[in-house]
Amino acid sequence: MASTKAPDSSRRSDRSRRAIHDAALALVTEVGYRRTTIEGIAARAGVGKQTIYRWWPSKAAVLMDAFLDLAGRGAEEGGARTAGAGESGGTVPGIPDTGDLVADLKLVLRATVDELNDPALEAPTRALTAEGIVDAKLGAAFVHKLLDPQLALYVTRLRAAQEAGDVRADVDPRIALELLIGPLMHRWLLRTLPLTHAYADSVVDYAVGGLAPRP
Repeated sequence: MASTKAPDSSRRSDRSRRAIHDAALALVTEVGYRRTTIEGIAARAGVGKQTIYRWWPSKAAVLMDAFLDLAGRGAEEGGARTAGAGESGGTVPGIPDTGDLVADLKLVLRATVDELNDPALEAPTRALTAEGIVDAKLGAAFVHKLLDPQLALYVTRLRAAQEAGDVRADVDPRIALELLIGPLMHRWLLRTLPLTHAYADSVVDYAVGGLAPRP
């Protein structure tokens, strides 16, 4: 008698989670954060509402996990494209350290421009950013789970640049990184002008010029 293989419940759960993530991101893109509901996400994903509540306590939690999953997939793809850029040639995530601070920062800021202009990321990023302004709890989670780990990479790279003598010792890396990230987010959020690689390169040139040791 042929044996029958039991269904893989973990694989089924992974498929359901991915379907819920994709549904949540699609709805936020189409109708915005406020009009996105647990019921709508469940219907779009083809799961029961109770399935979502078993894994997440709220709509905000679903969307945060969905966005983190999407950002993680993007980071993996970006890491694969830039693997070997650092001195070690490894694939450990982070800002490459080739010994050329300007080139390393331009590489990363250009990748940031591409992510912010990516249609798959732009709408949910805008939705969560805007909602985080009025929802302090969601905003804090967005900063803690997504932004802080990314900003820490800049701090690490700038401290290495200080040790190499490329950045003044009196510079606070946490403030310095905002000279790089702040202008991009300002232009992207307010749509003042196009967000381009050329603009990112100029931001790096201006910022590093102000951070460099004085003659």
